[in-house]
Amino acid sequence: MLNSARKIKVLVVDDSAIVRKILSDAIAAESDLELVGTAPDPFIARDKILALQPDVLTLDIEMPRMDGLTFLKKLMQYHPMPVIVISSLGHASCQAAVEALRYGAVEVLAKPQGPYSVGELRASLIAKLRAAARSRPLVHKIASPIVPPAVEPLNRCHPSTVIAIGASTGGTQAIREVLAGLPPNPPGIVVTQHIPPVFSTEFAKHLNEIFPFEVKEASQGDEVFPGRVLIAPGNFHMLLRREGYRYWVQVQDGPQVCYQRPSVDVLFSSVADSAAKHAIGVLLTGMGADGGQGLLRIKRAGGNTIAQDEQSSVVYGMPREAARLGAADQILPLHSIAKSMLDLAARMA
Repeated sequence: MLNSARKIKVLVVDDSAIVRKILSDAIAAESDLELVGTAPDPFIARDKILALQPDVLTLDIEMPRMDGLTFLKKLMQYHPMPVIVISSLGHASCQAAVEALRYGAVEVLAKPQGPYSVGELRASLIAKLRAAARSRPLVHKIASPIVPPAVEPLNRCHPSTVIAIGASTGGTQAIREVLAGLPPNPPGIVVTQHIPPVFSTEFAKHLNEIFPFEVKEASQGDEVFPGRVLIAPGNFHMLLRREGYRYWVQVQDGPQVCYQRPSVDVLFSSVADSAAKHAIGVLLTGMGADGGQGLLRIKRAGGNTIAQDEQSSVVYGMPREAARLGAADQILPLHSIAKSMLDLAARMA
């Protein structure tokens, strides 16, 4: 973990001189950050990492001589450190960026596409650099693919049971691990992960390919039912709604909440209103405070609540806020959360 008394040292790796300049200017403007260098390709980056010992690396995916994903795999094997992937929005790049999260990158950001997005990137980049510098990447768990174990089908579960999951930094891998512990017929699940547009689409597609239940990026009006997992689309809030015995999701624009869109608090608050005592709220690793108030609302509505513990969190920010508020009935290591969810669902039968 980083000593908070000194500046966070950052190395920028990108083959675009324009992007290197944008990122460098953003970093140089912050008093607690120090740009120690830039590199146009992984070979130069390798030498600068050894010489400059940065705390955090920003990494492009598409680069000459060696692509960013290949470099990340080598880096996590021989010199593990916090990495933020900054990728273009092309289909192949987005797929590779989501894959990078599995190999140990703690965050993914979209490259700026114009003047407006440059400002958005700067604000998001600085917050994520600070979080990444204080993260504990779980490299040994990320280096190998998750193979879902054989889990017995859930025989008892109230039809109105809904599981809501929220996460941020380190959350994509945490969500994978939680879902890997579920049977083919879990209760309906809604997920808000802080992730940019397009990347959220690829993340949902990736999960859908490896699990025996349906995983999709949510669209307006999608129904929530057993055996389906809905992922909030990047840059849109997702809310749970109910009509009689039918749950569905509302996907909408709106102001950021806790500096986020999608916001976990927005999802959890709607789950408290719509599912009440039939809700199971789960708050995973992430920076900031998003989700704590929403988890408390689920608890006060009669639902069951779980927060990830500090030791298994990549960044213990959001779960810490939930613990501070007394919002979590259980504070568990990541590997225990899926079983607890299933036990709670069975009790709701």
